[in-house]
Amino acid sequence: MAAVVFYISGHGFGHSVRQIAIINALQAIAPAVRVIVRTSAPQWLFARTVRGDITLAPAETDTGLIQIDSVRPDVPASVARARDFYAGFAERAHEECTWLRAQAAQLVISDAPPLACAAADRAGIPSVVCANFTWDWIYAGYEAEPGVGDVVAAAGRAYACAAAGWRMPFPGGFETVRRVIDLPLVARQARRDLSVADIRAELGLPSDRRLALVSFGGYGVHDLPLDRLDCTADWDIVLTSSPEAGAGPLPRSVHALDEHRLYARGLHYEDLIKAMDVVVTKPGYGIVSDCIANGTAMLYTSRGRFAEYDVMVREMPKVLRCRFIEQTDFSAGRWNDALSALHAAAPPPQSARTDGADVAARMIVDAVSAP
Repeated sequence: MAAVVFYISGHGFGHSVRQIAIINALQAIAPAVRVIVRTSAPQWLFARTVRGDITLAPAETDTGLIQIDSVRPDVPASVARARDFYAGFAERAHEECTWLRAQAAQLVISDAPPLACAAADRAGIPSVVCANFTWDWIYAGYEAEPGVGDVVAAAGRAYACAAAGWRMPFPGGFETVRRVIDLPLVARQARRDLSVADIRAELGLPSDRRLALVSFGGYGVHDLPLDRLDCTADWDIVLTSSPEAGAGPLPRSVHALDEHRLYARGLHYEDLIKAMDVVVTKPGYGIVSDCIANGTAMLYTSRGRFAEYDVMVREMPKVLRCRFIEQTDFSAGRWNDALSALHAAAPPPQSARTDGADVAARMIVDAVSAP
């Protein structure tokens, strides 16, 4: 039985959710393929959303970025941590090589830890970088930080070991990856058998109000201005986690939705996004792809120094109805003008293919079936 090992960055949820979409598509067409996931991402995310059986093998596969919250990275601390990680990179790659051989892996998928490519190369196993950016490109944006050049160089050397790069939309980097193939958008599709009204009714959300979901991933955002929102005459706000303790009762227009309730009803996060008029967030691949795939507009604020942000801001208006809100207005609760303008905006000028998970799954099957 073929074994495929997915090395997935633990930075945020976006890397995990798109690879879960690929894993689900793979298991639908090739259930005999054994899937092993190597990641520091939370195990509950896989338990809730992977449809078949997988083996989870927790490990620190990369360092990503250290986040103060979803919109504020700690760049000096991030580079210092990456420097330490890559200082022992050869030993890490040797240990992972031994582990990979023990799994009898036939293919390694990296999103996008360079360690996966270096270890696979040592083990004589082909690897593929399946992502929308590479970490050498991200770290190169922090050129003023001490020692970052060594991090960029080490990551680039590791990526050069990959057999190919399967590049998703909104890309950056990949200069150090050979034979790049472009994928359609890898995105999570909401259930087609349920309408927006059905999902709202199932979750106890109002059917006659405009709804905006606040979504800032695993890092969250501090001090949401729920007590001073200027949009509550026209909008209700939905949260998927309760505010911090001591914040007081929620305003009538704010709904805190327990995610356990969502999944207990056979729904997933993409179904919730489908039921919204707008998602309020910071732009990252996961939430952007979810909004595109499910036809939901996006109100976004900035996310600090992260190279992917500039690509998203430039490219996503072509395929997504979206609008920017300054962090000062976001933090002050001045949301109404932006929400109203976004709700009235025309559809995006282009459409995007959203079957990237199916395409990648077929490519994996071809790779492990090749003589």
